[in-house]
Amino acid sequence: MKAGIIGLGIMGRPMAANLLKQGFELYVHDIDPAAVEALRLMGAIPAGPAEMAGQCEAILTMLPDGGIVQRVLLGEDGVISRVRPGALVVEMSSITPEETRLCAARFEAIGVDYLDAPVSGGEPKAIDGSLAFMAGGSEQAFKRAQPLFAAMGHSAVLVGGSGAGCVAKLANQIIVNLGIAAVSEALTFSVKAGADPGKVFKAIRQGLAASAVLDAKAPMMLAGNYKPGGKLSINRKDISNVMKTAHTVDMPLPLTAQLMEIMTALKRAGHMEDDHSGIVQFYEGLAGVLVRSEGGD
Repeated sequence: MKAGIIGLGIMGRPMAANLLKQGFELYVHDIDPAAVEALRLMGAIPAGPAEMAGQCEAILTMLPDGGIVQRVLLGEDGVISRVRPGALVVEMSSITPEETRLCAARFEAIGVDYLDAPVSGGEPKAIDGSLAFMAGGSEQAFKRAQPLFAAMGHSAVLVGGSGAGCVAKLANQIIVNLGIAAVSEALTFSVKAGADPGKVFKAIRQGLAASAVLDAKAPMMLAGNYKPGGKLSINRKDISNVMKTAHTVDMPLPLTAQLMEIMTALKRAGHMEDDHSGIVQFYEGLAGVLVRSEGGD
């Protein structure tokens, strides 16, 4: 299958690499020439969105926000300008359900299958090919995308019709980011109350508080390591999309609204390039302590 991927950032680049490893003839595009060159050296073919659309059976996007997605897909020189009837577009970015439904309607009107299929797992799972895909669209489009999902992930679930994948992704982001905030609050509390947060982490991860979020993010907090696997800027954008969608359906989200304020405070403090484990810095500032283990854990 000839496939193309647009967006070679923290997530898109390793996802593209895994498609190449699985034998796909791959076209790539990004605004960063270095990212494109790195994939070219692995065997990919550089191409703009329109050129890619004219060549490929499947076009995938992994982009920062809905505005960029719409320009790349629907713009004058975008994918829609040269895409062939019968092609498949898989939009893997984290955008609002409303934005993806607009794109889906435009492509389906010209005979192109369209899936919104955001991912969960962050950079580590993008690298090792174990991402989780949550898809919205037709059964036909979902079946056609299975070889692509298998090359980049370990699970793919068709949640429902167009936009349902984006809804699932936003729900995922509520749980993940509120989970990180809860871990941040708990470990900062532990320090302030006189306990070693590393030992608290070891103790609670054996009980009901155990979670993938705790295991992935607590060690980063304890080390003061905020090298991004999932940037705060991207996660703040996702939480903003959650709130926009919630307002559209008249759904109050009191905890998520509070998280949005925490993220805004972190933005003002210059932390948007940090990993979202850096949420702990908000709590450290409130408490006047650092979350570090005496044993270096």
